[in-house]
Amino acid sequence: MKLFVLLGPTAVGKTELSLRLAEFLGSPIINCDSRQFFREMKIGTAPPTPAERERVKHYFVGTLGLQDYYSAAQYEHEALQLIKELSETHQNLLLSGGSMMYIDALCNGIDDIPTVDPETRQFMHERLEKEGLNILLQELKLVDPEYYELVDKKNHKRIVHALEIYYTSGKNFSSFKTNTKKERPFRIVKIGLRRERAELFERINQRVDQMMKDGLLDEARILYPYRNENSLNTVGYKELFDYLDGKWDLTTAVERIKKNTRVYAKKQMTWFQKDNEIIWFHPNDYAEIEKFVSKSM
Repeated sequence: MKLFVLLGPTAVGKTELSLRLAEFLGSPIINCDSRQFFREMKIGTAPPTPAERERVKHYFVGTLGLQDYYSAAQYEHEALQLIKELSETHQNLLLSGGSMMYIDALCNGIDDIPTVDPETRQFMHERLEKEGLNILLQELKLVDPEYYELVDKKNHKRIVHALEIYYTSGKNFSSFKTNTKKERPFRIVKIGLRRERAELFERINQRVDQMMKDGLLDEARILYPYRNENSLNTVGYKELFDYLDGKWDLTTAVERIKKNTRVYAKKQMTWFQKDNEIIWFHPNDYAEIEKFVSKSM
């Protein structure tokens, strides 16, 4: 069995191409955009529309609530189980998305890091609220200096998670990081989509404008009471929450969404470009992509 992985930065054009490829392969689409897992985020994460989901069956779309905890390790486990089940009736399967760590977890495996219990997670969440990120960062430096040197000092999720692991297991986060690639019982073929930077950035800007026309601000207002949930620490929502808090005006908030989305797209491309297993195409070159897929089947 072969797993075709269609990946690329946000707004590059994965959705329509994934539908065409899925139909060509006779496969459902296994989603690997982690923010599309959350059912309440219907505009800001650009999930497949009801019509698109009727056209091709999708998995891992709208399966979680905002307050549900989910991790790359859980995705690895559940996606592998799904692939095992689907492989009984499919020779080829399609995975599509842009969440780097989730794609990596499925394709290469993730280290066996302990599951954090709800009490520890709540404890660390309260500490972050009361004590602030800098205090926790200094604590991480003491208990896990190796990871402290590597971690993004502004990424509160990773800093808090490393401390959660420490308090759950009594061992520092670094001790679990072996980066050993795991064998998979199927062949993986990676197809990357990319555009020139100016072209991609213009698409991002246009998509943000369209989301605003589609009601992203109204959606943010509805989700505002849940703004501290990890699921909503997402570009598009956090900038509008700042607007609703009076931090800046709406025009500035929208420009921040565009800027932060462009920054995220650059991070995605930097991550993907390190993977020499990816075969790259422009999204408009569907005939070439289909030809490549045919040869790989």
